[in-house]
This record gives sequence, structure tokens and C-alpha cells, in this order.
Amino acid sequence: MIRHTFTKETKELWRDGRVRIAFIIVLLLTVIAVIISANYYKNVNEQYVEASANEREVWDNQGEKNPHSAAHYGTYAFKPKYPLSLIDQGVDKYTGTSIFLEAHKRNEAQFIAASDQTGLARFGDLTPDFILLFIIPLLLILIAYNSITKEKERGTLTLLNSQGAVGWKIVLGKWLAIFLPVAIIVFVLFVSTGFLLSNLPDFGVFSWSSLWTMFITYMTYYAIFINLVLLISASVKKSGISLVLSLSVWILVCLVLPKVASNIAEYKYPYPTRQEFAENIAKDKKLGLDGHNPWSKAAKKLEQETLKKYGVDSLSQLPFNYDGYRMQKGEEHEAEIYFKHYKLLKTQYSNQNSIYKILAAVSPYLPTRFLSMAIAKTDYNTHWDFSDAAENYRIDTQKFLNTHFAEETKYGDWSWKADADFWKQLPKFQYEPPSLIETIKTNMTSIFIMLVWLFGSFTLLFFTTKSL
Repeated sequence: MIRHTFTKETKELWRDGRVRIAFIIVLLLTVIAVIISANYYKNVNEQYVEASANEREVWDNQGEKNPHSAAHYGTYAFKPKYPLSLIDQGVDKYTGTSIFLEAHKRNEAQFIAASDQTGLARFGDLTPDFILLFIIPLLLILIAYNSITKEKERGTLTLLNSQGAVGWKIVLGKWLAIFLPVAIIVFVLFVSTGFLLSNLPDFGVFSWSSLWTMFITYMTYYAIFINLVLLISASVKKSGISLVLSLSVWILVCLVLPKVASNIAEYKYPYPTRQEFAENIAKDKKLGLDGHNPWSKAAKKLEQETLKKYGVDSLSQLPFNYDGYRMQKGEEHEAEIYFKHYKLLKTQYSNQNSIYKILAAVSPYLPTRFLSMAIAKTDYNTHWDFSDAAENYRIDTQKFLNTHFAEETKYGDWSWKADADFWKQLPKFQYEPPSLIETIKTNMTSIFIMLVWLFGSFTLLFFTTKSL
């Protein structure tokens, strides 16, 4: 019965001109989206390689200079686009591509792609993830909305029942006929993307296992959608009503609930404004040690503690340049302040995520979206991780410069300059994004919710169609 139903449904689908046209349109859109994303991925990473090399060359060729002057001169940390961003660009265009690293200050990522876009960008970009998350579910609705209602309208269900047909077997045959064509399209997309990435310069770490994990994520999403549409088709008598209800579910699941979740999360756990954030940091800085102000209360306390520690009467008797030592202590104090306030931002982000996870119980789109971005390394967690890595590198750089200044000079000698080869001793900035295993562990809640959706919708579909 399952095989006969599958064969019959497949023939009917391919005889339907609307379905053939829809498949062709989706295929064309997918090909165009992949080509656009591949070119964008290649161009951005070529710029990344060039910018990284140029910036390092500038740093290495500063010539003779005071190390603290070099600290203020600064350098950049650049973030590459990772291979699977070709499929899911996530929040990359909203988070920036580079961070300026300088003394006494933690900067935000700069050069946000979204800021350069026109007003038309609000209507969405033609990217593979847009097709995978929004267009293909629409295609599933077009295919599946009348799968069961047409049998009711034609009266064939009565005939099948009289011949002893089992309801769930009929539905399973229809389910496979709907699922397999879409699975083939998405499979071809992922395989083509995999081979394309294999032949492009590997700026990240391309992993077939990550690619197939993302593929399984989307297949689970489509299985849930098919179950929902078939449930609707089994519960109503008219195909027109089934279509309207299915489209309503798509609007609710893919458009309304994600926006509602975002609004609730921002309302319940708002971020401070940029001005408030800067004022809070400045306030904490004033209460602590300023490496450039030797007359502050905190600086005088550090001075007395240092003299006592080394058993000397004056700063000139110390075995190092106290100016460099004080500046490094000031950097360490300011770094703690920045980590404190950025930790508050991360806490708000984590709280907002908890809202999303709660509402994911009523929208399979949300866990799918989060998993897809996380696997592609285009989510906020990866950006936070990159930002923290850049900040740690900034702190290490300041320590490298201040320590050299303190150890190589005498107290009060601000005219001293490091030689031209000194700058090459600073290690290059290296960032390793979270591995697939770490990503899976971080997103276990989303995985669990998707599995609940999958098995729950299958169970409900089975008992709903058992008595057809």
C-alpha cells in the first residue's frame, strides 16, 4: 500500500504543471543564490587576506619607535567568512569584520555590511538560507496542502477503506512522495556547495561533517513542516481551506513568531544604549588606576605598594622603568572593566536567548535558524567569541609593549625607542572558531526542541490519520 501510494502521488505531482513550474523556479533561485553567495564569499575573503597581510606589514615596519607610541598606533584583528557562510550568512552583515586594537580602549567591530545597503535590503537578500528557510516550506505547502483533502473531495477514501486500506500507510506513502523531491533538491544543493567550497581557498576550516549536520537540520525542519500541512489536510474537508490554513501556519511560524520573540526578548532584557554603556565604563575607569595619571589616589597606592615590595625608597631605584609598569597595571585594570561590562551584555544576550528557546516550542523555525547559523559560524556566539579573542590579543599586545618598555629603559626615559626589528616579535593574531562538537553542545536545547517537534508531529499525524 505504501509503495503504490507513493508511486501514484509521485506521478500526480509531476503531471501537475504548477508543481513542475514551482520546482523549476526554486531550482533557478537556488542556483542564482549559490553563485551570488560564492562570489561574495570569495571576494570578502580575498579582501581579508590582503588586509591582514597589509596590516601586519605596516606593524612590522614601524621603524624605531617608543613602544607606548606603538600601543596607541594600534593594529587590526580581522574576521574571515567561514566556508558554510556560503549557505547561511546569519548575522555577519550586522556584526562587522574587523576590530581596531589600541591602548586603553576596547573597540567594537567596524565596517558593518548592512550599513552600506540601500533601503531595498529590508525586503531580504537572495541567499541560500532565505530559500531553505522560507521558500522551500512554501513549496511544501503547494505540494501537500490537498494531499488528503483531494481524496475526500473525490470520494476515493471511501473506496480505499472498503478495500481494507490502512490510513497511516496511505499517509506515509503520500509523505514520502512529498519529502523525497525536496530532499533531492536540497541534497544536490549541499553536495554542489561542498564541492564548490572544496575548490575555493579554504579561509576557514571546511568540514563535510558540518555540512551534513546542517543538511540533517534542514531535513528535520522540512519533515516537521510536511507533518503540519498533512495534519491540516487530514483535519479539514476542503482543499481551499487547507491551503489558507497552511499558509497561515507558514506566516505564523516563519514571520510572526520570530518577530514576536525578538520584541519580547528586547523588551524583557534590553541592552543599554551606546551612550549608557560608554558612560558606565568611563565611570568605573575614573574610580580605578589610570596608567597615564601618576597623581591619582590609585596610582599613589600602587607606587607605595611597589616601593615596599622591592624595598627601595624611590622609583628610580627600581630594577625597571616604573612608568611602563604603571601603564601595564592600568591596562590590566581597564581590561577588567571592559570584561565586566561586556559580560553584562552577554548576560542580556543569554537571557534573550532563553526567551527564544521558550518560544521555539511554538515555532520550529527558531531552533532551525539558530542551529543553522551556529553550524555555519555566523551566529552571535561566534562573533562574541571572536571579539573576546581579539580583546585577549589586545591585552597580550599591550603587555608585550609595556613590559619591553619597563625592562629596557630607566625611570623617566620617555625618549627611548625600540629598534626596527622588535615589532616582528609580536605573534600574529590567530582565531579558531568553536568546533562542531562545541557547537552541538552549546545548542543542545535547540536540538532537543527540534526532536520534540519532529516526534510530536509524527505521533499526532499517525493518530489523526489512523482512522481515515
